[in-house]
Amino acid sequence: MDYISLGKSELLVSRTAFGAVALEDASSDAKASDMAKIAFDEGVNFFDTARSSPESEERLGEAVKPFRKDIFLATKTRAHTSDELSEDIDSSLRALQTDYIDLYQLDSPSILPEIDGADGLIERLQRLKKDGIIHHFGITTDNFDIARAALNSNVGWETIQFPFNVLCTKEIEDFVADCQKSDIGFIAMRPLCGGIVQDIQTAFSYLHQFDWAVPVWGLSKKEELRQILKLTNRPPQPDQAFFDKVKVLREFFN
Repeated sequence: MDYISLGKSELLVSRTAFGAVALEDASSDAKASDMAKIAFDEGVNFFDTARSSPESEERLGEAVKPFRKDIFLATKTRAHTSDELSEDIDSSLRALQTDYIDLYQLDSPSILPEIDGADGLIERLQRLKKDGIIHHFGITTDNFDIARAALNSNVGWETIQFPFNVLCTKEIEDFVADCQKSDIGFIAMRPLCGGIVQDIQTAFSYLHQFDWAVPVWGLSKKEELRQILKLTNRPPQPDQAFFDKVKVLREFFN
């Protein structure tokens, strides 16, 4: 397993992240725990979930309890005010059975919060970080304008999670490169474009070219997880056949 520093956060995370929101689709708590344990045993140390999926947080918290200190936990809040954020962080800490969150992400805001904004979100995030309840904070969005604004913001976002996959345009690729230049950790959301891309090897190979980006693979079945782990441990090298596949996929979907 390869590990990279996630931007200015300096979290040394596995290049393959476990998207735990999909654990709510696992057929049982035991199978959800097995999935997390398999990933951990293969070197995955970055697990991402969200408060909007309480069952996922609860299942993940129980699953990683034996190795909590050896991994990085990320979750998200859709809070619109500092009070809502306080409620969400307390709920997430209980569900995840932990007393701190490694990476806390503001999830899908309709507008980008600002320092001294009326919502008080930035000040609450900064206070939580100062108190050690969260260690780092970032933003998750599928709105390109908000992602770009976060990149240029003076708030100090440490990570940006944004949709990135083989179907993305050159503009998105340039944005991902700009995140690296600005030392902002980039987390690739929806690496299979929400299930539209069925060719996992091509999707993986495409993302693996961007060695500063961390894809979050949302997997609910062991066979899917094992396929990603196999590719992670023996990443295929892009060849002409790969570039031909990418061209065909983009022409078909775009």
